Amino acid sequence: MFQSEKLTKAICGLALMLLLCGCLSETSPSGSHAATSRPMASGLMLGFDDVAVGHILPGWKIEGTRQQGPLATWQVQADSSAPSAKNVLAMSRPNHNSPGTYNLCWSDKPNFLNGDVSVQFKAVTGEEDQGGGVIWRAQDKDNYYIARFNPLEDNFRIYYVRDGVRRTLASVKVSLASGVWHTLKITQHGDQFTGYLNGKKLLEGSDSTFQNAGGVGLWTKADAVTSFDNFSVSMK
Repeated sequence: MFQSEKLTKAICGLALMLLLCGCLSETSPSGSHAATSRPMASGLMLGFDDVAVGHILPGWKIEGTRQQGPLATWQVQADSSAPSAKNVLAMSRPNHNSPGTYNLCWSDKPNFLNGDVSVQFKAVTGEEDQGGGVIWRAQDKDNYYIARFNPLEDNFRIYYVRDGVRRTLASVKVSLASGVWHTLKITQHGDQFTGYLNGKKLLEGSDSTFQNAGGVGLWTKADAVTSFDNFSVSMK
């Protein structure tokens, strides 16, 4: 009887140890920004370093709002200046000369309603426009919210695009250098939105144009060649 009780306790102890190890292996953070697509319980973190150069993320799509001419080229590129070396996702070539085209690279997953969307970006070139930003609650290529910074105009703005038509919701004058990395973040709760650049709150307001959850992604206008890194979505 005594030997049987000892054996039973040993088996139970081993089972408990294996269970704890399994839980720890599933929930411990990786501590790296290099994951191609690191799903989280409440969002997503993309660092682009595991995506082959010349490609985009699986499940993402390249589209254009008010597209005239060929779609822009979006691709992962090597960039030694990347905040999380070594790759970035870039709108690398416009392929068109339309000043009214919005270049999109986005995904309908995760299905975002409330929370934070942020990215690090670097304006590279552009004569008509420069810079770029993020889209959220995207219903399709013609309907979404968008926040962007343009170093040619020295402004940071939040818009909605409905049926391909853009309307300004909030705007502020701010000067930031092109050719270096900056961080843009949007917080959305219900109808309320807040916009940040480099950790500083600069914009806020409310709008009820899109009340349903939608996709998220990246945006540039016209010939704005821009690099992006550490795209993050946190849903609340």
